[in-house]
Amino acid sequence: MATIYDLKPAFQNRLRPLTRKLADGGFTANQVTLAALALSLATGTLLAAMGRTRPEMYLMLPAVLLIRMALNAIDGMLAREHGMQSPLGAVLNELSDVVSDAALYLPFALLPGVSPTWVVLASVGALLTEMAGVVAVQIGASRRYDGPMGKSDRAFVFGAAGLAIGAGVVPGTWLNGLFGLVLALTLLTVVNRSRRALQEAAE
Repeated sequence: MATIYDLKPAFQNRLRPLTRKLADGGFTANQVTLAALALSLATGTLLAAMGRTRPEMYLMLPAVLLIRMALNAIDGMLAREHGMQSPLGAVLNELSDVVSDAALYLPFALLPGVSPTWVVLASVGALLTEMAGVVAVQIGASRRYDGPMGKSDRAFVFGAAGLAIGAGVVPGTWLNGLFGLVLALTLLTVVNRSRRALQEAAE
């Protein structure tokens, strides 16, 4: 099923010159991974502390999500193309992704008119999609990135929601419906990743 993740090769090509400069400068893949995590935690903290009374703070979310995606792509290229792969890096990469998602998405639960339940469930759904992708490796398949609601797709949806709120759209029922849709699509993603992993392992 098509997903924004399919655009990753073109995105990586644009970032490859910067990646080479970082490698030449002595930066490691794990440092970039931790930088993306720190950015997500700092942004999430600001949104949780100030977003309710200053919704314009949500204007930063699309930019932060884009920068985070760029850093995620760069750390992967540093690891694969510059000899920086390590067990620690694999652990940091997977754990930082789910922690970053939670940090950036849960502040929506504090907005007036938004159901915390839907936000939390959508965030749990996001965690389950990444777990389904990782579990595939345990049964002999490749790390699964199937859609329709992978990490890049979630970033697009939540970034667009943040942009709307920051631009003055009043949060409310429309957000609850959006998060309900995200939840449904993340559960479908879990099914797709699990099914494809089982098929791959059987082959």
